[in-house]
Parts: sequence; structure tokens; C-alpha cells
Amino acid sequence: MRRRRPAVALALALALGSVLAVLAAAPALAAGYRYWSFWDGSGGGRWSYAAQGPSTARPKDGSVQGFRFSVSKDAADQAAQPRAAADFEAVCGSTPPAQGRKRVALVVDFGVPADAPAGEAPPQDAPRTVCAQVAAEATAAEALASVAKPLRYNSAALLCAISGYPRQGCGEPMADAPAPSASAPAAAAPDDGGPSAGLLAGIAAVAALAAAALWQSRRRTR
Repeated sequence: MRRRRPAVALALALALGSVLAVLAAAPALAAGYRYWSFWDGSGGGRWSYAAQGPSTARPKDGSVQGFRFSVSKDAADQAAQPRAAADFEAVCGSTPPAQGRKRVALVVDFGVPADAPAGEAPPQDAPRTVCAQVAAEATAAEALASVAKPLRYNSAALLCAISGYPRQGCGEPMADAPAPSASAPAAAAPDDGGPSAGLLAGIAAVAALAAAALWQSRRRTR
């Protein structure tokens, strides 16, 4: 019995050390991203996180679309919303309808200095509002391009810059994303801070090795 206990203790210590090593080696999950989020205007001037990208969304006449640059979660309940109301009349009320065209109210919020990439600053403090009058079949991206060039996209068609801002970068992960400020009503995402599948698999593998080591130590003492 005395010979078995040191062997078992050694096996368990090795297993615990392996688990700690796996935990230490696991990459930290990004808390958020620096990116342009896309929003649909809804009743009462409220915003809802868009279910599709601006290159595929085809807003109807009378729609409001919002864009907000910030460091935040890529999700509906934590992403920073545009800081202006989704109010079609306030933006397009003075633009008369035209045959074969549609009016889309756009709110472009360049965000706050704290969210700007190093060496850059938002082009303006307050959100920009503009009424885009475009072809009836135009996408939200085409409406945006008609009033806020230049736009920049990456190879995956992700919108990276509006009116040339920011000059560089595109949806890069950030180690720590601040909570949206009180001046920017937030809305954002399910918690992604749980362990990754790879980490769980590693722990399971270590547990299996520990069990094998324990069985082997008992076999040797018999």
C-alpha cells in the first residue's frame, strides 16, 4: 500500500500540471472588434442590428439605415448603436419622391476618439445624416456609396471604411472592448468568454492520460 500512494500522487500531480499547461497555452478570446456595424431603423426611432450586410440588403423607400464605427461586440445586444435616432422624416422629409427611385435615410456615426485606430480621429463628432435617392433596386451599400465615398472593403466584402475612415484596418479583434458609453445606446451579444472546443478537447485528453497513468501505477504495485 505504501508503494502505491507515491505512484498515484505522482500521476495525479503530472495530470494536474498538464491541465494547467493546457489552460495557460489556450489563446485569449477577443473581447470585441473595431468595425463598422450595420443597423436597420425601426419604429419609434429605434435601431435593430441588421440581419444581413449592406451589400445584400435592399431597403425600401422610406427606410432608415445606420452605420456605427466602434470597438464593441459583433452582436445585437452589445454592439454600439448609432447616436442619432432612426428618423426618416428628419433626414428625408424635405426630399420629394421621384418616379423609379427610392429614398433611404442614412445615419453614419464615425464614433468617438477612444475607438479610433492609433494616429486617427473621427472625421466629425456628431453622426452624419443624409438622404440618398437611388434606384428602386439599389442595395444599402449602393445607397451609402452615393453619398459617402470613398468606401473600402476587404477581400471578404466586409465594409472597412466610410468616407475614407479609417485609413487602415478592418474588423481587427481587440483584447478588451469597452462597454458602450451612455451617449451611445448599446445593444450586444451573447457572451463568448467560455472555453473553446480545442481547450475542452485538450483537457479531456489530459484527463484520459491521467486515468491511464493511475491504472498503470496500480498495476505495477500488484
